[in-house]
Amino acid sequence: MLRAVLISCVLFSLYLSSYAQSCAKYNFASNQLFSSCNDLPRLNSFLHWNYDSSSKTVRMAYRHTGVTASKWVAWAINPKSQGMVGAQALIAFQKSDGTMRAYTAPITTYQTQLQEGDLSFPVSELSAVYSKNEIIIFATLKLENLSSTVNQVWQDGPLSGDAPATHPTSGPNVQSVGTLNLLSGESGTTAGASNSKTKKRNIHGVLNAVSWGILMPIGALFARYLRVFPSADPAWFYLHATCQTSAYIIGVAGWATGLQLGRQSPGVQYTSHRTIGIVLFCLGTLQVFTLLLRPKKDHKYRVYWNIYHHSVGYAVIVLSIINIFKGFDILNPENKWERAYIGILVVLGIFAATLEAYTWYVVVKRKKSAASQKMANGANGTNGYNGYGARV
Repeated sequence: MLRAVLISCVLFSLYLSSYAQSCAKYNFASNQLFSSCNDLPRLNSFLHWNYDSSSKTVRMAYRHTGVTASKWVAWAINPKSQGMVGAQALIAFQKSDGTMRAYTAPITTYQTQLQEGDLSFPVSELSAVYSKNEIIIFATLKLENLSSTVNQVWQDGPLSGDAPATHPTSGPNVQSVGTLNLLSGESGTTAGASNSKTKKRNIHGVLNAVSWGILMPIGALFARYLRVFPSADPAWFYLHATCQTSAYIIGVAGWATGLQLGRQSPGVQYTSHRTIGIVLFCLGTLQVFTLLLRPKKDHKYRVYWNIYHHSVGYAVIVLSIINIFKGFDILNPENKWERAYIGILVVLGIFAATLEAYTWYVVVKRKKSAASQKMANGANGTNGYNGYGARV
């Protein structure tokens, strides 16, 4: 029943999401009508336009939803290539006094400050509105020297006072590029090195989240709580070792992918994320090899091994969770992925709390049983009450 309810909620949410994000169902407050529209694949953006092929004139409206008054948005055509440099941009944001500013800005470098300037094609009727966390840019473009298929770029970023600041350099903000056919309305995303790098980033994130962030805590749960059940001995140790070793192997693969990304992104460094990753790799290696060197229960060094193994294990789990959330900040994926991981942590936490309570219940019960048995043995003669063994 719970599974059916969950599936129904997911399907209903997807339905609402698809309905809310469809550009075809949007009505402009100014009663403007556009014959074509496109749901852009990143940054909650939509493009509406009318294209006159005879005059090569485009009357367009770019909508960017889910933004606050402290952000700027932009839409651009790049006449020369795909990507940011060379783009001819329309910029809009709400100023501190509440008025809207819309202007044109040619982008000639990655270090652009989005200074106002003329574009390589004429722009008229440029304006912008902000309402209900949505900015809309209106403009008319004269694309005389361009074909009907254009390279488009769209973006958002924070404001510094009344001026645009640098946008994020990861996640959807570096994926918001593509092509657009003004006649057919077909659009596509740019392929090549950018997609390859994005794919490797996603692989790196998934491998590390699964290994360090999920399998490692599950292995700790096996080690801590399965030993309470007599029937699980020595199965708990093999489950624990399997989880830890699998986490380490998958984590090494994720670490190797991260090294490849680093070599492909010169000048881009995430120092704390990388440092924690190196520490985790070293500690994980030690943990795997110490499993092979575990002393027997009656060995005099077993207590020291336990202290070391538990301390390093819990340190690895804490550092792993911290680093995974740092990874979320770097990759900047959709919120659902971070929420899903938080949900997994919550479920594991609930299991841990439940099993911890049960463990203490079993321990206390065993102590009481042992004490009762000891008293019963004493009453049966071990202390001399029945005439046997009464001699001091």
